[in-house]
Amino acid sequence: MKKPVFTGAAVAIITPMNADGSVNFEELGRIIDDQIAHGTDAIVICGTTGEGSTLSDEEHKACIRFAVERAAGRTVIIAGTGSNDTNYAINLTKYSCDVGADAMLVVTPYYNKATQRGLVESFYAIADASTKPMIVYNVPSRTGCNIQPQTYLKLAEHENIRGIKEANGDISSVVETQSLLRGKLDLYSGNDDQLVPILAMGGAGCISVLSNLMPRQTREICDRFWDGDIAGAAKLQCDYLPLINALFSEVNPIPVKAAMAAMGFGENSLRLPLTCMEQAHAEV
Repeated sequence: MKKPVFTGAAVAIITPMNADGSVNFEELGRIIDDQIAHGTDAIVICGTTGEGSTLSDEEHKACIRFAVERAAGRTVIIAGTGSNDTNYAINLTKYSCDVGADAMLVVTPYYNKATQRGLVESFYAIADASTKPMIVYNVPSRTGCNIQPQTYLKLAEHENIRGIKEANGDISSVVETQSLLRGKLDLYSGNDDQLVPILAMGGAGCISVLSNLMPRQTREICDRFWDGDIAGAAKLQCDYLPLINALFSEVNPIPVKAAMAAMGFGENSLRLPLTCMEQAHAEV
């Protein structure tokens, strides 16, 4: 078995921005410190929730470097280095390894709609270039591309590919994947409303949007499940479902940016094409 990148609850952290759209590094540092203080098991920087796709190359690298330096070994830092351009993903992965990120989160190449062979070759090329482990990220609702269970089995053959962030929303597919893999890759929930079902299928935890707001409580779901309190974990999943649904009432990270601002973490500022939350949703 491969060594897990992490076990438990990781936060897909927001990238706080100033009113002019520039990255607010002071606020990013405060959020990182708060997450660590509340026991988060890992921080994913520059992922989907972190608006990585609208950051310039310089900003993307600066955020990754900043997170590594701010965490200073206190928690696992996972850099979002995926792209629709494999060569760009390779270069960003190499940079992230050099500055000390602990692992990479690499999304399927969006827009291109790669074949399953193309996905394998792309992920292998990135993993070959990396000196750190890699989690592949499957979110077909955003990318137009879905990793099939048999493809995961092929990906598991690469030593640097350690896990899956699964956000395809298809529990039947997850069951099929797990029946094939038999522990060859760690499985992380990429949808907050499916954390307990993923844990029930042998999941190693989650990479969570909810954890921006409730890091300790998100981890508690995992802890209760692994301690044998399945009913308690399921109850928490159900208790938090209204908030989870509210966090996805508009495309992520629009709602979580609004919620974090309401909690005093930076301004409710996003980059186009994302816009601030509609008032009707914000009132919920």
